Amino acid sequence: MPGLVDELFRLFSEDPTAFFPYIRKESVCNYFWDDGSRFTVPADLEQFIVNAAREFGEPERNLRRYLKDSKRKYDVAGGIFLEKSLHKFATYLSPEIFNALLHMPWLDTGTTLDAVNRSSFKNPRLVQLFNRYATYNGSSPYRTPGIMSMIPHLEMHHGTFLPKEGMHAISQSLYNLAVRQGISFQLGEGVERILVEKGVSQGVRTGTGDYDADVVVSNMDVYPTYRKLLPDQPQPEAVLARERSGSALIFYWGINREFPELDLHNIFFSEDYKAEFKHQFELGSFADDLTVYVNITSKDIPGDAPPGGENWFVMVNAPADTGQDWAGLTSLVRERILRKLSSALRTEIGNHIVTEEVLDPPAIASRTSSHMGSLYGTSSNSRFAAFLRHPNFTGRISNLYFCGGSVHPGGGIPLCLLSAKIVSGLVPSVS
Repeated sequence: MPGLVDELFRLFSEDPTAFFPYIRKESVCNYFWDDGSRFTVPADLEQFIVNAAREFGEPERNLRRYLKDSKRKYDVAGGIFLEKSLHKFATYLSPEIFNALLHMPWLDTGTTLDAVNRSSFKNPRLVQLFNRYATYNGSSPYRTPGIMSMIPHLEMHHGTFLPKEGMHAISQSLYNLAVRQGISFQLGEGVERILVEKGVSQGVRTGTGDYDADVVVSNMDVYPTYRKLLPDQPQPEAVLARERSGSALIFYWGINREFPELDLHNIFFSEDYKAEFKHQFELGSFADDLTVYVNITSKDIPGDAPPGGENWFVMVNAPADTGQDWAGLTSLVRERILRKLSSALRTEIGNHIVTEEVLDPPAIASRTSSHMGSLYGTSSNSRFAAFLRHPNFTGRISNLYFCGGSVHPGGGIPLCLLSAKIVSGLVPSVS
């Protein structure tokens, strides 16, 4: 959703194409199964329907009906769940809320994403393809509500994009925009405390002193925000105790050859998808057979890898960190990933790895202050998950606001930007 970045440039009368160029991919994702079958999702929606119907033996009408329902759910509920505070009374007086209530029976809030997909499609591979969208918010398709079936609309209707200078360009372009507008950054100066006096935030304290502020916004995970920066304030224990979203185990591999059958986004599915999520959320471990995501930006940005090579970002869904033996698990998972990829690509991938870095849930927690290394704060494994996330403000402390992936509306770059937009609407205007 690059338009959310473009919007910030236009707010300051700047041309986003001059500072944040990006491309729209012709294909969304490549999918691979252990039986050797493959399927590429084209960016053209009509072409996807035709190709998927042929590949999976599914009537075109079923695909059209599903994607139409996906769009309808987003049109009815997306603006409410993603663009407004669910914790402000005024939200529930809006016409959008009444419209959503009228359509509640077919928003599928009372069932799971997997149930919606199984009732929509006959082919289990197509069900698995659409079940994958639960991982976009770190949840299980067997537990997250069916309304999450609106996510495919965002990807398949709007398309898949890549900044011409890589994902890093998102943060860097916004940083440079802020600097041009006179905003100052104190980088490398950790905040130690949010200062509160008589129920009103007064500023922040760092290792070099205190900074007074009329408004404080924390974009850090809400759990350490309370535990570390607000330890003497009342804690929202019910929210902080909720189940965390999934994490990730990531291998950064420099590969010394090219694979023309791969593109920017590639998914290698497991045979037993349900077992994966049971291990992740119930057992805190990994199944023997794993779904593997491989991202290769050098397909579109040649400078990201040496000539004749590729940069592979290889990720599997992981449980949140509860003290597991991550060194042992990482070694086991690495073997399982190499076995799957080598079989699918008919070559020993391990022989082509020339450099490697690893990022596990404890490292994610350490580098980002995300509690237990979760990628999306609390999980969305319940029908009321959207309402149970921490709001973008607190009624206990005035002039304190929250944005980022651990609060409403959720994790991922687009939702983090939307959380910031919600906060911008909550902060009183300064005359």
